[in-house]
Amino acid sequence: MIAAAAPAAAGDAAVKRGEYLFVAADCTSCHTDTQHKGAFLAGGPPLATPFGVFYAPNITTDPHDGIGNWTEADFHRALRSGIGHGGEYLYPVFPFTSFTNLTDQDIADLYAYLRTVPPVAQPNKADDITPPFGWRFLLWFWRALFFREGPLPTGPGHDAEWQRGRYLAEAVAHCQECHTPRNLLGALDESVAYSGNPDGPDKQDAPNITSDPSSAIANWSVDDLTQLLTDGQTPDFDYVGSGMAEVVKGTGALTKADRRAIAVYIKSQPPIHTERREKKKPE
Repeated sequence: MIAAAAPAAAGDAAVKRGEYLFVAADCTSCHTDTQHKGAFLAGGPPLATPFGVFYAPNITTDPHDGIGNWTEADFHRALRSGIGHGGEYLYPVFPFTSFTNLTDQDIADLYAYLRTVPPVAQPNKADDITPPFGWRFLLWFWRALFFREGPLPTGPGHDAEWQRGRYLAEAVAHCQECHTPRNLLGALDESVAYSGNPDGPDKQDAPNITSDPSSAIANWSVDDLTQLLTDGQTPDFDYVGSGMAEVVKGTGALTKADRRAIAVYIKSQPPIHTERREKKKPE
């Protein structure tokens, strides 16, 4: 099993480790409606998907509208198993399919950090899901077909830096959620992992980032990719925008060693050819 972010400890140390993971995972952009000056983690902006529009819920410590009455076991079950406080299956628009790969220690640290977030009494917005996808019982079948519960096992034949990068990319920053295409039922097609998704979240076009010459980063070095994860700057002195700009806010808060580890892992991905796509014009 991959090592947790830092040696186990209680109190402030756990909160600090949890905050580090929280920022790296870019949870704020989903759970805070910054566009409308929403309160921190009191509920996110609309997220358009092929299955309808979803709203990330209030995850402050408010006991009624947030997760203030969730136990650590409740929180662990949501991230590890994709099951909510009331025993309901969670929609995979919440990336529990990636968070399931977190270690027990890292889940506990995230919980410790979230317990420090001030409560905000703001009701959650109702999702607008296209029928029949709003029928939660159908998620049992989806999970049986596509969900593999974690945590992430060690990848054989690789050094510690690659292992760390894999853990951060797959479990924490959940890079596949955007950069891997999905099948008709919305599950990641991991047979073509990291080959890009023209129909990403909010209709964003996430590029191919494998080692194939067709990839947007085929000629980049590990240092180039590390730099992008630091401040969003590309080798041609441009800067990323759209959803990736939000991601960089999280990866930029990582240590240089952790950013480099992600870059090493991403650059090790096997080549998958895709046709280059023209950049979409903003709508």
